[in-house]
Amino acid sequence: MSAAIVAAARAAIGARFRLHGRDPATGLDCVGLVELALRAGGAKGQAPLGYALRSGDAEAVGAMIAAAGLVACAAPRAGDLLLCRAGPGQLHLMIDSGGGVIHADAMLRRVVERPGPPPWPVVGRWRLADQDEKRE
Repeated sequence: MSAAIVAAARAAIGARFRLHGRDPATGLDCVGLVELALRAGGAKGQAPLGYALRSGDAEAVGAMIAAAGLVACAAPRAGDLLLCRAGPGQLHLMIDSGGGVIHADAMLRRVVERPGPPPWPVVGRWRLADQDEKRE
């Protein structure tokens, strides 16, 4: 399933950035990209409406992620959902691609894959519950 998550995220590379975007044809934001990728991995449900990543409240965002059926994990694996602190009061979601991260980059106005570690501190890591073969 993690391969399906990464493949779906990679398929969205080049899609334009659009705040609250949920369709790669018209644009995606970080929540839209994550929703698209996780659905490809078998996740059910939808991303929360009215989310507030700009609140900077990582605990509240983590609770929403857990409520969506993902489990926290420590050991990195391709296909994981990462929550990063992109700035004061600003959180951002990314997909771990194994050798980098895939995310909807507001500055570049596109979904991109960056090699290497995330450019911001990671404050949480989750994966679909059925991918968590050994809870960490």
